[in-house]
Amino acid sequence: MRHLKTSHHPDTPSQFVAQQQDSMLTRRAARAIVLQGNTILMLYTERYHDYTLPGGGVDDHEEVEQGLVRELQEETGAKSIRNIKEFGLYEEYRPWSRDGMTLIHMLSYCYTCEIDSELGETQFESHEINNGMKPVWMDIDEAIQHNLDTMANSDKKGLSIERETFLLKLIKQELL
Repeated sequence: MRHLKTSHHPDTPSQFVAQQQDSMLTRRAARAIVLQGNTILMLYTERYHDYTLPGGGVDDHEEVEQGLVRELQEETGAKSIRNIKEFGLYEEYRPWSRDGMTLIHMLSYCYTCEIDSELGETQFESHEINNGMKPVWMDIDEAIQHNLDTMANSDKKGLSIERETFLLKLIKQELL
């Protein structure tokens, strides 16, 4: 899969990463790019007031594409997921403070795919429900502008918004 970008959180410069290998967790995630014309399937999260691509962590026993299908079904109720194709890998390093780890190395494998336009029932995890997450179809330009405005004006923005906005701009440039 082609490499799209490597991002370092300001608290995790390259030299810090090299020193923290023993306390770094590597996490694989799969992210879905589902387009219908200029409309894209997104997840809106009320807590962070942002739009993200559907997807999430890939379980240890899963292939990345299996995790993509599972996450897309759980988070959006997507049906008949088909024509899955590689788009690219977004790699990032961020602070992490769980299970004795101080750093996370996130590998986001992004895929384009098609689904039926009608969504079914979601199966959100409790933290996703508490964060006010919901699937929405929206114009890609509106999603990009909304995230840019949130990054510029919100003190509650999440860490993932920069990744998501980069990906949205690249999707627009390359796929639309």
